[in-house]
Amino acid sequence: METGLIHLHSTLRWVVLILMIVAIAKAFSAWRSKQAFGGTRKLALYAMITLHLQLVLGLVLYFSRGWHQKWGQENMMSDTLTRFFTMEHLVVMILAIALATIGYSGAKRMSDAIKQNRRVFIYYIIALILILSSIPWPFREALGRDWF
Repeated sequence: METGLIHLHSTLRWVVLILMIVAIAKAFSAWRSKQAFGGTRKLALYAMITLHLQLVLGLVLYFSRGWHQKWGQENMMSDTLTRFFTMEHLVVMILAIALATIGYSGAKRMSDAIKQNRRVFIYYIIALILILSSIPWPFREALGRDWF
């Protein structure tokens, strides 16, 4: 079951990345052309839901694989793999998801469509940069995982 969750978590990252990129592009386009928030809102919501699903899967894996037990060990910070999965990946991804959620929730409460689209664009692009920096890409030698 754990292997299946790892594969699901790894494959779902592509859905997250695609939804984030499309939501950012839509928000930017709507912001620049002064369009209503409606189309951006749905895409941003789907991206946020997928981000939260990834968070739940990630937390299940984090605790089932025992990464939480490595906090405070002597070699935690010196071992690249342990440091990444124990601390870096967790903290940066939670921060990215929080930023996307704050951006979407704040935009939803605004009444000006231009400000709504701009807010989603800014918060989602920062979240996407954080996400891209914390994915264990195959080309990161010490962390490399499969593409799927």
